[in-house]
Amino acid sequence: MKLFRLGRKKVKPRVFRYIKKKRKSKPLHFTLIDPDKQKPQEAAALALKVKEWGSDAIMVGGSHAAQMVFLNDTIKAIKEKTDIPIILFPSSHSGISPYADSVFFMSLLNSRSPQYLIEEQVKGSVLVKGYGLEPLPMAYLIVESGSMTSAAWSGDVKPLPREKPEFAVAYVLAAKYLGMKFIYLEAGSGAEHPVPNEMIAAAKKNMDKDMFLIVGGGIRDDKTAREKVKAGADIIVTGTIAEKNSDMLRKIIKAIKKG
Repeated sequence: MKLFRLGRKKVKPRVFRYIKKKRKSKPLHFTLIDPDKQKPQEAAALALKVKEWGSDAIMVGGSHAAQMVFLNDTIKAIKEKTDIPIILFPSSHSGISPYADSVFFMSLLNSRSPQYLIEEQVKGSVLVKGYGLEPLPMAYLIVESGSMTSAAWSGDVKPLPREKPEFAVAYVLAAKYLGMKFIYLEAGSGAEHPVPNEMIAAAKKNMDKDMFLIVGGGIRDDKTAREKVKAGADIIVTGTIAEKNSDMLRKIIKAIKKG
């Protein structure tokens, strides 16, 4: 069958090794760029800026279907300007591009819909193999943030209660036993409140040494970013702040890099 002839070359874990090596010295910062929010050349200019400020990778994706229209052009434009990894952050299998370096191959574990638990992954797996992308297995978990976010609404999510870190721990343990290497605690774009420090600390305590904890959503200043790193976050993701306040983003990246 043609399916079994796709992607014959073995995909080397270059991005995973890159993350692992950089994390040995300092926490990391990833910039999330939504292709629907700006023109490809504007996205490329933003990627160049954040790289100069110390951001370690560019995540490309969004929760709205319209981002698929500009996905490939955005990634190609970013690649012309920067050499840091471009990691896909797809909301569905149609958000997978052959021009990226890798993809967060994720399951939205607290979704109530099988579409985001496994169905999109089944559809996307063939594209990942065919394009020769490096998959980064991730458990994606959305946390209560005080307001309904796009990710929570579109993913049909039952958010993790902010005051119940033990619920997050149960999901973390499930993800660990399933062999996932990344846990993403997400408050969501435009979140009223970021992920609680107690939840971050509890999650990190129950992860293996070769796993990475990503935290994003509601991080709008350097003090908050620093708190999340001290609580146990290995990687901080910011998106909205990059579009609205570049001076604050620079401060956030600097605060993260203090370790």
